[in-house]
Amino acid sequence: MGARDDTDSLDRATSDFMAARPRLFGIAYRVLGSAVEAEDIVQETWLRWQRTDRAAIREPAAFLATVTTRLAINFTQSARMRRESYIGPWLPEPVDTSVDPQLGADRAEALGLAVLFLLEKLNPVERAAYVLREAFDYPYKRIADIVETSEANARQLVSRARKHLSAERREPVSPSAHRRLMEVFLAAAQTGDLPVLEEVLTADVVSYSDGGGVRGASRIPVVGRVRVSKFLAAFAPRFWPQSEIRWVEANGRPAVLVSSDGHAAALLSVEVSARGIERVLWMMNPAKLDPYVASLGG
Repeated sequence: MGARDDTDSLDRATSDFMAARPRLFGIAYRVLGSAVEAEDIVQETWLRWQRTDRAAIREPAAFLATVTTRLAINFTQSARMRRESYIGPWLPEPVDTSVDPQLGADRAEALGLAVLFLLEKLNPVERAAYVLREAFDYPYKRIADIVETSEANARQLVSRARKHLSAERREPVSPSAHRRLMEVFLAAAQTGDLPVLEEVLTADVVSYSDGGGVRGASRIPVVGRVRVSKFLAAFAPRFWPQSEIRWVEANGRPAVLVSSDGHAAALLSVEVSARGIERVLWMMNPAKLDPYVASLGG
């Protein structure tokens, strides 16, 4: 009888965990900006769930979300030190959202690569509070319990995060408008067409290349319409002629996967507002690019 009870208990534990898993990954990924690190956090949550006295847990999903968020906050604090020694700009690891557009959330907030990049500037608790509120619509009381603070302070954390983002980010355009402008940008980048590039880029545009020290990516951001246009035009003859491109989806927005000799070389994504292209993001680090490509299939 005891063995049967243990089996039933583990079956129930597994069922509860698998039901919550998309949300757990969605929380961890948004807090960390890394799919690989998020998977590690979810795995650790599963190990802790197995060791927990589950009979005392009334709401498994709430318990699991709390464990995941706290693990992600702790991990972010150590990850920040590693990222300070990162070679060149650090960009979030892209994820394919074509199957799960909201990535386990109530709404697809705090998911775009440009937003995750800006969230990196927040402290880990602010970031977690913002993610729980904006993507998962958690009440402030619940957020306060998870991050171990008062409800009033939870509101402050989310408010500070919103202010920071609104100061650095303009209202995005629709996915169809995003795609249209990106098509114009891509054609101009491939041919080194300076007038068109200068027309679609904002005056204070920034181009970031994440090569992780492995690829020959620019190790400093390129800033301003004229500099970015010239930068793109300069490497166009070397980069594009031998490349194949494939339109994909990354973090809820259109993106372009650039390959050379059958191997992924870069994932190009842009942040677009009504003014034009605000940020150009080049993911060239194989450690981040290869898992994304593998997840696409086909």
